[in-house]
Amino acid sequence: MSFIGPTEAALYLTAGMVLGAVYFALLLRTVRLHASQAAAIRFMPLYFLRFAAGISGFWLIAQQGAGPLLLALLGFLIARMAFQRRIGSE
Repeated sequence: MSFIGPTEAALYLTAGMVLGAVYFALLLRTVRLHASQAAAIRFMPLYFLRFAAGISGFWLIAQQGAGPLLLALLGFLIARMAFQRRIGSE
């Protein structure tokens, strides 16, 4: 078991927040396209892009170990809370 320094911890936390921001921005765009009754050809690529970004991002981070993965997940959840606050204020 290796120790994660504060710089490396901040890097994984930030990576999780960026991954979460991308994921939830794509989710917001997809929901708005659904609400506007857009054709499936417009929002289906967003489904696949969101899925691919989330899976590949977390898979790459998981290759570094459990600690980085948990920090990235924490960053992802922070991004989720930020998006919920943003959407709730609209």
